[in-house]
Amino acid sequence: MAVDPMLQPLVAGFAIEAQEVIQKVTMDLLELEREGLENDALAKIYTRLGRHLHTLKGSAASLGLQDLGDIAHKLEDALAPLKATTQKMPRPVVDILLHGLDLFMLRAQAHADGRGELLPDPAAALAQLVASAPPPEAAAALPGGAFAQVVPVPQTSVDTGMQGLSQGSAGGPPTPDHQGESTDAGWRVSARQVTSLMREVERLREVRLRVEERSRELERVSTLLAKQGLLAETAEARTLLSGTGRSLRTDGEETSDIVDALEDGLKAITTRPTRTILEPLQRMVRDLSRQLGKEARLSVVGAEVSLDRRLLEKLQGALVHLLRNAVDHGLEMPAEREKAGKHHEGALTLRVEQQGNLLYLEASDDGRGIDLQAVRRVAEKRGLVTADELVRFNDNQVRDLIFSEGFSTRSDVTDTSGRGVGLDAVRATVESLQGRIEVASTRGQGTRFVLTLPVDLGSSPVLMVRALEQFVGLPMLAVESTQLARADSLRLGKRRAHLEHLGQLLPVVDLGARLGLRASAPPAEGQPLLIVQSGGKRVALVVDAVVGDRDLVIRPLPSEVRDVAAWQGAATLSRGELLLILRPDWVVSDSEKVAVSAGSRRALVVDDSLTARALHRASLEAGGFQVHLAASGPRALERLAADTYDVVICDLDMEEMDGTELIARLREKKETRTLPVILVSAHDSPSARERGLESGADGFLSKRECAAGRLLAEVLDVMSRRGSRA
Repeated sequence: MAVDPMLQPLVAGFAIEAQEVIQKVTMDLLELEREGLENDALAKIYTRLGRHLHTLKGSAASLGLQDLGDIAHKLEDALAPLKATTQKMPRPVVDILLHGLDLFMLRAQAHADGRGELLPDPAAALAQLVASAPPPEAAAALPGGAFAQVVPVPQTSVDTGMQGLSQGSAGGPPTPDHQGESTDAGWRVSARQVTSLMREVERLREVRLRVEERSRELERVSTLLAKQGLLAETAEARTLLSGTGRSLRTDGEETSDIVDALEDGLKAITTRPTRTILEPLQRMVRDLSRQLGKEARLSVVGAEVSLDRRLLEKLQGALVHLLRNAVDHGLEMPAEREKAGKHHEGALTLRVEQQGNLLYLEASDDGRGIDLQAVRRVAEKRGLVTADELVRFNDNQVRDLIFSEGFSTRSDVTDTSGRGVGLDAVRATVESLQGRIEVASTRGQGTRFVLTLPVDLGSSPVLMVRALEQFVGLPMLAVESTQLARADSLRLGKRRAHLEHLGQLLPVVDLGARLGLRASAPPAEGQPLLIVQSGGKRVALVVDAVVGDRDLVIRPLPSEVRDVAAWQGAATLSRGELLLILRPDWVVSDSEKVAVSAGSRRALVVDDSLTARALHRASLEAGGFQVHLAASGPRALERLAADTYDVVICDLDMEEMDGTELIARLREKKETRTLPVILVSAHDSPSARERGLESGADGFLSKRECAAGRLLAEVLDVMSRRGSRA
């Protein structure tokens, strides 16, 4: 059936609109086959379904697409007997309607692509569709296992006569290009051009920050002149400065509005809601669980979050793998679930959350969990690890083996799994996006995969805070509120303090102690507290000062320090200073579990660079050290006077007191005369190395060597040599 050329642009637009309507109808159908809906809710959904199908029929007829009108009409006929009922829709009828929608969308997309004249007559497909649908009362009486007697396997239940057309990767109806670029009369631009424009907007935002700083400098100059006592002599200058300052503030506000508008416009062009890839997965889960004889329901949280279209496209395949794996491997059969005291329908959840420039994607199920013993057996059998290595592996390392190439606990190969392809591909996709994937599982309770990915589209609101002399940032989305510490709201225990907040007791975490800058202590009266949340956890974070909020572009850290748990990125302030941004999930994690036991080896890291301190700390903690930090030589001496350490790692070049002077001070005292000290320097020249070793250092490393992972080995070697000399 050929379409009038004059109507072709309208047909392409109709295909996009039809896809949106069909997605709504699909979600309603999935809701109708579930239990527990009230009669009023059922009636509303049936009414809404009828309205949507009537819209599809009317729009198709108005464009002369008679085949699509006939399909929509037959779907209305199948729905009509059920609209007066107060029962959930029988599953076989849901299957018929879903496959009818697939047929509709396949043919609509073919018309939009100008291939309508190649379409076969839909009469045969419609006849099979109608013949396959049982009467409502008969369908309601069918047991779940009788589905195959009524309708064949979902993917082949309706012969569309359109084998040349492909379906969407999620296993449901085809997914047309939502952008409509082929028929839009607008401009076509490349991703590179859009990215370049985004960078220019970021530069403009930095200019705005500098304008604000200049405005504050003018105010300080005006105030300084007023304090000089020469009021008459400086009156004209102060008036001029005041006027210039007001104009500059106005210009800054206008620049800010322009930047915000440009950024919002770019985001509207380059992003789309995650629901566009998440909601169709519900159909995939439903069809796959039916195919396997299981029951599953997928819930989506955070579907309104908008992300870069390219990122969404790359993530779709990974999410499909995770959900198929959860249905096939994770969820038990209904009878097995009921025997274990669970609901016969398995619960799958996809949660999306963005904090600053980090995106968290969580896929979880309430199934049987990961069998660690089975993973050990398969890993050893397939030669992924040796038996000796497995003995030393902890549970987390064993769980990570499921991401190995070729890993599968299935002995047989099915259409769904068993080929050893899946989670390794998911990890490869996530790592190609500079992200990481983690898995947690409890036997008999379920499994949770968490994907953490950087996103670099536009600026993010950041709250700038101070702990001692160190300034850091927190994504504003993670900060629920701020307050001042009061004795009557604090509950002090033997091991830690708690804050009474909105009827809950929240753990109190000292940011300075969490960063290793000082020993933990309860907050003082009037000290700022931030209520920080991430992943459903909340803590009261103690800081020394709240500096204020900023709109900043957060960049990923260099690859050498990207895996440091505390930091998600860095931003540049108005004067070019670097501000490190904390990861909210690290802030709310249980510091008692993270900390190493008190009997472990202790190290003191002395460096005026926060990035260097973070890198050294991560390396040493991985080796079982308890690490404290000092930002200067004098601060290190205070630490050493109050505590004992097994080794000191010190920067060679620091402003207030360099590493050689610190070593000289340590060697003067009996308590620290034999304390192992390793000097670290950004300079790897022979002169710097010679200068460091001549000062009495036990070892010397360049920061490049530290980034390459040499620090821990050098520390252990130096401690061993010092121990043998003692």
